[in-house]
Amino acid sequence: MTAATGRGIGPAIGSGTGGLLPDRHPTADFFVCDLFEASPKDDLGTMEHPIFSLSTRPDRRVLSYSHNDVAIEVIPSVKGRATIHDKDILIYCVSQLMAALNAGREVSRTLTLRAHDLLVATNRDTSGDAYTRLREAFERLAGTRITTNIATGGLETTSGFGLIERWEIVRRSRGGRMVSVMVTLSDWLYRAVLAKSVLTLSREYFRLRKPLERRVYELARKHCGRQQSWVVSLAVLHKKAGSAAPLRVFRAALRRMIAENHLPDYALEEMPGDRLRVTRRRALAPGAPQPGPETLEAARALRPGCDVYALLAEWQGFWAASGRRRLSSPDRAFLGWLAKRP
Repeated sequence: MTAATGRGIGPAIGSGTGGLLPDRHPTADFFVCDLFEASPKDDLGTMEHPIFSLSTRPDRRVLSYSHNDVAIEVIPSVKGRATIHDKDILIYCVSQLMAALNAGREVSRTLTLRAHDLLVATNRDTSGDAYTRLREAFERLAGTRITTNIATGGLETTSGFGLIERWEIVRRSRGGRMVSVMVTLSDWLYRAVLAKSVLTLSREYFRLRKPLERRVYELARKHCGRQQSWVVSLAVLHKKAGSAAPLRVFRAALRRMIAENHLPDYALEEMPGDRLRVTRRRALAPGAPQPGPETLEAARALRPGCDVYALLAEWQGFWAASGRRRLSSPDRAFLGWLAKRP
């Protein structure tokens, strides 16, 4: 990405660079903030609708969007609209809140975070420049104003708000590096968390380099759900992605994504009639055992903050690979496997 003021909290990346970002922090480093318990979570509202800019330069355009019964207007500050990479901060905050809720701890709209933990959890480098970009991201998130009637937590209200209400650098080390920050989320986003209107993301999401890749992954995760595939017209996808590029340029970008084929969890396929098919990479094994709803609730208690359906799919794959033996109790077998899983 070309300019610090428009690149989100991501690294400096030259235009034209492709592929995935490196895994900057090996799994052994993921002890910070109980990261394995705080699985990456994204709220349904911003997954469904194009709130964040896909531009790598400061985007000062006003976005007006309407789809079905939802209307959104996004007004940037002079520093530009919040970017899809800036959203990593919100994903991290939502993840921490959901982990706390699942563990039965009290939560509030205001979080105090270690800046280093946030950068590590979202696969950022921890150089001095990264902390500068983090501050710029907070400024864009606070300065971007939204007016919408999207319902969160069962309430539909038309209101205006910032993506975050306020932020503050709490402390700096002797060398001037940011150590911790305080963030107050918007009431709109906080209601979504309390209502658990969130979905778990793949950790590989933070390795996606291009803004459009991240946005298409969000839409795939939201619309595929537990289905094996989702088919959408390119015109609708173009609108829901929030791309400012002409449709022909958007189509060419999708074709590059199809050829590169490194989207986590999903494969893309161009279909006749200017449509795109999104398919889950891990198909449900034919005849796979299905534990009951009470067992899934027990699984959530065993692994708070984890996507229980992702765990179920992993277990069903293990069952298929181990010979598809007949199970007298799929419920006990699933919970037993989950208890032994690292």
